[in-house]
Amino acid sequence: MSLRMALLGLLVTKGPTNGYALTRTFADSLSHVWSAQHSQVYPELARLAETGLVTVEDEGPRGQKRYTVTDAGRKALRHWLTEVEPNRTVRNENALRAFLLPTLDQEDAVRLVRKEAEYYQRRTEEITRQRDMLRDPQSTGFGVHAAELGVRISSAIAEWAEWAVAQLEADRARGNGG
Repeated sequence: MSLRMALLGLLVTKGPTNGYALTRTFADSLSHVWSAQHSQVYPELARLAETGLVTVEDEGPRGQKRYTVTDAGRKALRHWLTEVEPNRTVRNENALRAFLLPTLDQEDAVRLVRKEAEYYQRRTEEITRQRDMLRDPQSTGFGVHAAELGVRISSAIAEWAEWAVAQLEADRARGNGG
């Protein structure tokens, strides 16, 4: 369902476009929150067309189709955004690793968590740059709220990792664990 809504939202925001451009947009911006490959985008666009949520505006060379959102598609997107409760179940591999840290010796645990801290510090910087570009007056602003969420989440994980390293090192100094 989320891929369907992401495609509708992109078409509403970007206007009529083709599957290749939509896949590039996923890779360039939405991949931080949702990923999709060509092999997923094209069949979903076909299903959206079959159900009347998009239409094929025209067909170009080599069968390249340009899609447009219909009124029904806009209504479906609005309904999903405003009426459907999101699935808040989280499968987070980082959280699972944090839960399982006590299975490692202190040195390995510290190394793992430092690596996470470094990654999320870089990630925070990267998403901050993207967010700042989206805030530029020349930008449409599409994605700025998601980018801000990404900055805050990445920053929080980086802060947690720094805290966890300090805790692990304090435990090691006291002779506890591993």
